[in-house]
Order: sequence, then C-alpha cells, then structure tokens
Amino acid sequence: MQPRIKSQVRCTDGVAGEVAHVIADPLLLDLSHIVVRINGTERQVPIAIVSRTSENTVDLLCSSAQLAEFPLFARENFLTSKEVEIPHLEDHIHVEPGEIFVPYPELEKSVPRRRFFTGFTNMMGVLIGLPLIWPALRFVMKPMYAPFDNRWWKVGNVSKIKQENVGVQFIFRKSVKDSVLMREDDKQSWLVKASPDVLKKVYEHGDISFPDNDGNVVWVNKATVPYVAFSGKCPHLGCGYKWRTHKTRGQVFLCPCHLSLYDVAGKVLDGPAPRPLDVLPIRVAANGDIEVIDVEYKSGKSEQVRIT
Repeated sequence: MQPRIKSQVRCTDGVAGEVAHVIADPLLLDLSHIVVRINGTERQVPIAIVSRTSENTVDLLCSSAQLAEFPLFARENFLTSKEVEIPHLEDHIHVEPGEIFVPYPELEKSVPRRRFFTGFTNMMGVLIGLPLIWPALRFVMKPMYAPFDNRWWKVGNVSKIKQENVGVQFIFRKSVKDSVLMREDDKQSWLVKASPDVLKKVYEHGDISFPDNDGNVVWVNKATVPYVAFSGKCPHLGCGYKWRTHKTRGQVFLCPCHLSLYDVAGKVLDGPAPRPLDVLPIRVAANGDIEVIDVEYKSGKSEQVRIT
C-alpha cells in the first residue's frame, strides 16, 4: 500500500508527525520520498526508510532523533503534477491529484541567472549590429503589422456531427504568407451542435461580434445558430486539446499539457486555463458546408487579445 496524505507517521520510538506530501521519481513513475510534517517543519524522508504502511499509518525504520536529521523540504525545488505533464504518473501513484511532487529539473534551477547573462550578451550584440540588420529586420517584421486575416476557410460539413453536445474535430489546410514565402499549415477547430441550454451558456452575453483592426464588425455569431466553433488552441499555452470522457465530470474538452478542463460550452471546469475556449466566427451554408475565420488570441491572458 502506498502512503496516504495525512497518515500518521510513527518512528521506532513513537509517533512523530504526519505525511504532508509525496515525491515521485518522474522516470521510474514510483515514490522516492515522503514529506513528514513535524511540529510545523517538513522533512524529506527516502521511501527506503518506510518499513510498513497501512490505511492511516506509516511506520519508519528510524528514531525521532534520526528523523530530525533528514533535510528540510524545499518547496521551490519541486513541481506538482498539475504544473507539469508526466504521462501515466497518476496511474502508478494513487494520491489526490496535486499532492504529488516531482523534482524541479536541475537544468532549469539556474534559468533566471543564465537568462540574465544570455540576455545581456544578446542585447549588446543587437545594439552593435542594429544599423546593419535594420533593413532586413524591417522586412521580416512586416507581417506582424499586417491587417488581421479575416478570410473564411471551409472546414467540412455538418453531416460529420452526429449528435448534440459532443465535440467534433475538424482539420483544414490554411495558406499563410510570411515575409519570405507562402506556406500551408494544418489547422484544427472543434465544433459542437449545441442544445438550447448549451447555447445559453455560450452566448450568455448575447450575440458575439468579431471586429477588424479598425474596430469594424466583420461578422456576428447569432445565438440562434446551433453550431458553435472553438479554436483548436487551449487558451492557457496554446496546446491542442481533445474531447475526452472524464471519470467524474463526464465528457469534457481536456488539454493534456497542463490538465485544463472545459465543458461542452467551452467554460473552464478545472486547471490553469485563464479563460474559456475561444469561439470562432462560423457560418453554415444551405448544403451544410461549414466555414470559419481562424481567429487567434494571445495565450495565457484572461482577456482576449487578437494576434493574427
């Protein structure tokens, strides 16, 4: 049996404290340490010191004095299972999600210092070379100041959607012109044929308008149209998400990168996502063909900031 959070910890000479956290080895997918809370302090104890576990107790092979010699738990050196994706970790370690800690990668601990010196060196190089590279830089940066791309893209037909309130993925090819050449990218969106109750959640503030660079409305999604299109990028960090069945929340949109959960209306149910899924402009032709405008917003923001 694996140690449980808040289990009583007993040393060879009596009760010492309780289990505050567990630490996992991300490569072995197994426990490496338990963190024992003793009178307000937390000690990091190797799992090899654990002799026996039961439902509410953990017995150690050391005395209370020896326990006090183990290193203090430094929270800043660890990440929780909600902050980093380690496939199948929680399939092997059965504690409440968020209570599992994994060591912060050694190479990342010195990132602030390395970033400072790297950034300083790069800045000096840019200042020296700016007069030479400015013409080329201006040419490369030109697309950043281009108007928003409000072209309509055909993504598929409504015949692919077989039932209400189920996320259906549509993948389409989009041509994109940068400063050098024209390329084609595979883009994805998720569509839902929404029931009246779900439509009310999507359009809780009424019809959704989409403006251009100058603030002029280029399209309005009507709350009476049952088809809703969501951007294929998670608003947290832009990862691709999936339609999945959750063990307690039923069918949801799940982002595997950082475990953000959204309901069928795109509302955040759990995880670090700062806002709901981004709704796309959508129009449906008489023959069922679906077109969307591939609107993209800056990730990691609570408000929508359009970027393309």
